[in-house]
Order: sequence, then C-alpha cells, then structure tokens
Amino acid sequence: MNRLNASLENWLPEQRLFLRSDSTTRFIRLRPVTQLVAIGGITLAFSWTMVASSILVIDAVSSGSTRDQTMRSQAAFEARLDQLSAERDARAAEAVAAQNRFTIALDQVSKMQSQLLASEERRRELETGLGVVQSTLRNAIAERDSAKVAAQHNGTDDFGPLADGNLNEEFSVALDILSGELKQAATQRSEAVEEAERSRIAMEQLQQERDEIIARNDEILSEVESAVAFSTKPLDDVFRSVGMNPDQVLQTIRSGYSGQGGPLTPLSRSSRGDASLSERDVKARQIMVTLDQMNTYRIAIEKLPLAMPVKNSFRYSSGFGRRWGRAHEGVDMAAPVGTPIHATGDGVITFAGRQGAYGNLIKIEHELGTETRYAHLSRIRVKVGQRVSQGELIGDMGNTGRSTGPHLHYEVRVNGRAVDPMSFIKAAENVF
Repeated sequence: MNRLNASLENWLPEQRLFLRSDSTTRFIRLRPVTQLVAIGGITLAFSWTMVASSILVIDAVSSGSTRDQTMRSQAAFEARLDQLSAERDARAAEAVAAQNRFTIALDQVSKMQSQLLASEERRRELETGLGVVQSTLRNAIAERDSAKVAAQHNGTDDFGPLADGNLNEEFSVALDILSGELKQAATQRSEAVEEAERSRIAMEQLQQERDEIIARNDEILSEVESAVAFSTKPLDDVFRSVGMNPDQVLQTIRSGYSGQGGPLTPLSRSSRGDASLSERDVKARQIMVTLDQMNTYRIAIEKLPLAMPVKNSFRYSSGFGRRWGRAHEGVDMAAPVGTPIHATGDGVITFAGRQGAYGNLIKIEHELGTETRYAHLSRIRVKVGQRVSQGELIGDMGNTGRSTGPHLHYEVRVNGRAVDPMSFIKAAENVF
C-alpha cells in the first residue's frame, strides 16, 4: 500500500480534511488510494446512471417506432386486402356480364340455326314442288302429244296453236314463280349461314373473354387466400406464445358469439347439387372460413390484457422466474411513488385491498381465464365488483408490503397459473 500510495502521489497528492471545534482540531487524511477508490466509485455510479437512462430512452423510442411501423404495415395490408376484394368483385361483375353476353349470343345462334333449318326445309319443299310441277308438265305434254296423235288418226284436230300457246305460257309462269322462290330461299339460306358464322365467332370471343376473366378471378382468389392465411399466423402465434391453445380460444369465442335467427324461406333443392361445386367456390368458402377465424382471433385479442400497466418512464428492476432461490411470479417495474397504474385489459375487480407481502393489491379478472395482479401500490382507486376498461387508471405506484423500494409488481395468470407478463407485452408489440 505504501508503494502504491507513493506511485500515485504525483497525480493524487494526499489531502487532509480538518474538523475544528472550540477546543480541539482534528483532521482526516485522504491517501491517494482512498481518493482513487472514491473517484472510481463516483465514476462507476455516474456511468451506470447514464447507461441505464440511455437504455430506457432507446427502449421507449424503439418500442414506439416498432408499434408505429406495425400499425402502418397492418393498415397497408388491410388496404391491399380491400383493393383485392374490390378487384375480385369487379372481375366477378365482368364475368357475370360476359356470361350474360354469352347467353345472348347462344340465343342468337339458336335463332339463326332455327331460321337456317326453316329456310333449308322451305328450299327442300320448293325443290319437291318444282319436281312435282316438272313431272306434271312432262305428263301433260305427253298426254297432249298422245291426244294430238289420236286426233290426227281420227281425222280431227281439236288442239290449235292458240291452245298450245296458252298451255306453254301457263307453264312458263309457273316455272318463273318457282325459280324466283328458289332464288329467294337460296339467298336467305346464304344470309343465315353468314349470320350463324358471325354469331359463332362472337360466341368464341365471348367465351375466351369469359375464360380470361375466370382465370383472373381464380388468381385474385388465390392472392386473397394467401394474404388471409398469412395474416392469421401472427394471431395464432400470439396465443401460443402466452401458453394458450388457439383452438380452445376460438371455440370459447364462438360459443359466446353464436346467435342465429331470422325468418326461414321454404327449402329448395339446387339443380346443380353440392357435387358440382367448382374450385373457385371451394376457395371462396375457405376464404370466408379463414376470415371468420381471423375475426374471431381479433375478438379474443381484444379480451386479453396486452397493454402496459405503466405508461410513464420506468425501468425493469426484476424479471419473471427464479430469484433468490424462490419463484418470482411477475415482473417489477420501478418508478417514483405515485406513478399512475393502468388496467392492461377490460375486466372486473375481484380484489382491492391489503394482502400480505403484496401490500396494497388489485386483482382484475379478464375473459378467457386470465387474471392480472398489481401489487405494492400506495393508493387504490377502484372497488371490488367495478368493471374497468383497458388503460383506465386503477391506482398509484408505492412501496407497501415486502418491497425494497417503490415499484409495481405485475402478474398475469392463465387459468390460475402464473405466466411471464413479458410474453403478453411482446405479443401485443408483434400484433399491433
């Protein structure tokens, strides 16, 4: 020590602190080693204070920025989901319009085919009639020739040039009429064939357009299905991270939100049947199921105590787990006496008073089997049976019970079992 004091004498010379009274004078010698130890202790305390303050400031800033970024991401995702839904509805409307146009085209094609068949039948009838007339004409000419031969043989001639001219003229008129009808039928048949061909081309174009719209709808349904499935995974992880079974949570929420009603229409059977459900119908139903699951998750999250009990500046003075050989079933948040304490979720006050080592204690019973405890309070601002909302002021931080300084002992219990409150706090940061 003497050698050490001698080596430090150049930088830290020995100091004497005089204590003078009326009768005596005393002094305290501050050796170089003593001064070095004092300076080191002061420097260490100041450094620890600066580091702790910096950590608190960084945590506050990072938690705020992370929450804002998560909220912006969620808003962007919901906007994208709304955009995809609107696009899907627009494509569905286009598909319905294309289907209507396709149906109209089919009706036009059917009408054209009917007209074509009618004109073809008329042409056949005219051809048959022309054949009958031609056969009758040949028979009449043959009979006329036979009659003329018989008349010449008998020495008489009842058929003169006038009769032959009238008969030929009648047959010519009949042939002209039949030829005109045949030409008109052929023209109508050609027009009907052309119209049917144009209708067929239009029908193929409409069918191709409908197929493209259906393919785009399938693509949109796939994107919506992937987006909804992706959005439910963080919600599922929230409950698993806090030690809760997501299936049981969903079942509990659905049992509480299971009301049905309204007038019932008479039962009718579909001509298509359930066996003819397309892949799009299956995807749409799956999306509705997943959306219902996500909505149920959100209802459940609103019932969990996910908020922070202390909104002012504080520091974590002790975590969850083993401490001094015993189980510490909560987290300690240190701040000055009187710091406001807020409820972390909606619930009912089941205890508000003094309880052993907890000191002044508040217990809040939430839904889904969760309970929160707030201990060592200096003041209790609620009563048993009172219903409180998330963020409501319930008490002030204190130093009551078994405590070494002012702080809040915060516990979260699920079905009576203590769990780490930080899992709820981190889950809230990941979701919101």
